[in-house]
Amino acid sequence: MPRAGGKPMQPDTHPGTSAERAALLNQRYRHHSATAVLDRALSDAQVGKVGMVSSFGAESVVLLHMVAVVNPNTPVLFIDTQMLFEETLAYQSDVAQALGLTDVRRIRARALDVAVEDRDGTLHQRDTDACCDLRKTRPLERALSDFDAWITGRKRYQAGTRAALDFFDTDGEDRLKINPLAHWTPQDVQDYMVNNRLPRHPLVAHGYPSIGCAPCTSKVKPGEDPRAGRWRGQQKEECGIHIVDGKIVRGPQKEGKVA
Repeated sequence: MPRAGGKPMQPDTHPGTSAERAALLNQRYRHHSATAVLDRALSDAQVGKVGMVSSFGAESVVLLHMVAVVNPNTPVLFIDTQMLFEETLAYQSDVAQALGLTDVRRIRARALDVAVEDRDGTLHQRDTDACCDLRKTRPLERALSDFDAWITGRKRYQAGTRAALDFFDTDGEDRLKINPLAHWTPQDVQDYMVNNRLPRHPLVAHGYPSIGCAPCTSKVKPGEDPRAGRWRGQQKEECGIHIVDGKIVRGPQKEGKVA
């Protein structure tokens, strides 16, 4: 429809709140496969501008491979907390090169913020939530300010807090999270890695099925939950980069609170 003066109006590509958009998209793609959801999400006007957030952790290579196949130019935001395992940093470089990802962006906390809030690098010993906020949540929020949606590797089986995860959910009022692997099982992940001959994170073979920052990640014993080594001994399942009712999660969450 032309606007006054004869110039055509530009359509609103993704009207409505993030909750409304997520509901519409979940209905639209409810029967799609993970690859199809990802492929459509990267081109659906209801989704908008999309980036991927990856930790380059134990299972990250699956979704990174899918993104590389669909569009290797997709921006990939890698949060470097400056407390990661050396193996993770090497793995990140090797995987990005092997998959042909052309736009990997290393995200870090502001140097001034670190100097003021964690000058001696021991904040994680006193307050893990504050450390995650400083080194993960705030840097990511700044990096995502130009995006309408971001791709995550979250899956329902990973934690009780993710048991009801859908393909699309909200990140505040205006942004979406896309979870292509939401319905996958651990076996689906392993089969995909084997079938596509994907390189595994070197620490997995040493007892680390879930890998975060070095000071807050420990080995997992046989029979333990795969995420038992994350923040061991604390009532904490999420690092804080996800959103509850439009608010950044900084503290430990009880089951069912985080999507």
